[in-house]
Amino acid sequence: MNLLDFAKLETLQVSIDQHIAHIQLCRPTALNSMIPAFWRELPQVVRQIDAQASARVIVISSQGKHFSAGMDLSVFVQMGQNFSGEPARRAERMRRMVLELQDSFNALEEVRTPVLAAVQGGVIGGAVDMICAADSRYCTQDAFFSIKETELGMTADVGTLQRLPHLIPQGLVRELAYTGRKLSSDEALKCGLVNSVFADQATMLANVMKIAADIAKNSPMAVTGCKAMLNYSRDHSVYDSLNYMATWQAGMFQMPDVQEAMAAAQQKREASYAPLHPIAPNM
Repeated sequence: MNLLDFAKLETLQVSIDQHIAHIQLCRPTALNSMIPAFWRELPQVVRQIDAQASARVIVISSQGKHFSAGMDLSVFVQMGQNFSGEPARRAERMRRMVLELQDSFNALEEVRTPVLAAVQGGVIGGAVDMICAADSRYCTQDAFFSIKETELGMTADVGTLQRLPHLIPQGLVRELAYTGRKLSSDEALKCGLVNSVFADQATMLANVMKIAADIAKNSPMAVTGCKAMLNYSRDHSVYDSLNYMATWQAGMFQMPDVQEAMAAAQQKREASYAPLHPIAPNM
């Protein structure tokens, strides 16, 4: 894979410290709307971090008053230009475009690293799709969430309708999707969409970074195993998930990390774990 220069990104700022990668949406004057470059940069960034095993947890936040206004008008214009030509080929091209957009957020689930989303202000349209693909969500008191696509005459198509029903009650998902209304931070906490609500962004980020640090202290092998098993169990029966768990343990359960955890506890020190191996580039 061609490596990105994180210093030259158009829509994101990336820093990595103490095994924690912090990805910030960095177009606050444009409400961090998701322009075409965003849909390319986000999956490349998270997959590069994962491939290099350069962090054990990823935190996604944004700059400015609002987390994100969702898909930028320029993307809709680009999609509109594709509504031309022979119907079958036009439809096939449209399908591929939607799949590419979906892949941008699928990356958050597919990487070995847990992803924490810390949001403030408006979390609108595509931004809801995005945070639904994260492992955990946190927000400020002024945050609100809206499946805005319905009010724009379209059906949300990048993951909200597929992932949100696994996070909050079906009836509420349907109400939000059919109406496009705003879900407040208090309601988001009550229904389980977010783990915690904070007074302001600075307080939120400080607390989310503490959670990220607690994750980063653990064996990265154990943590990635948790993520893989939880993702699998969401989409499969209990029986199949238990069977997959047994197969995973048959290969992944080894003693070095367990022995290090026990030794660290006995010696009253922090455990020190080897990183995951980098992912070899495609040959």
